[in-house]
Amino acid sequence: QVQLVESGGKLVQAGGSLRLSCAASGRTFTLYAMGWFRQAPGKEREFVAQISWSGGSTLYADSVKGRFTISRDNALNTVYLQMNSLTPEDTAVYYCAAQRYTFTDNVRNGEKYWGKGTLVTVSS
Repeated sequence: QVQLVESGGKLVQAGGSLRLSCAASGRTFTLYAMGWFRQAPGKEREFVAQISWSGGSTLYADSVKGRFTISRDNALNTVYLQMNSLTPEDTAVYYCAAQRYTFTDNVRNGEKYWGKGTLVTVSS
């Protein structure tokens, strides 16, 4: 049973930074690509970033490119999302996602498991 537990969400001022963490368990972490999505109030869930199972490749949504960085620590079975220069438009529940299949890097459009989310609120 794959479990994903996000943490790190909180209230932060515009222009600030925040790091989200997602602890994974239930299978061999290093074999699976990971990603982050978000859902703002009244909007659909959207892709934010993904990192390949090897950690050698990343992909970002245009809206966060240059401000957010996804990374993974395979020793800790954890994926991170470093968020800088936050704006009120980044306010959302952030969800961690894990690709369902091994050695498959497409988290954005692939089958995946979800965490329960962590709330990030950016005040102006």
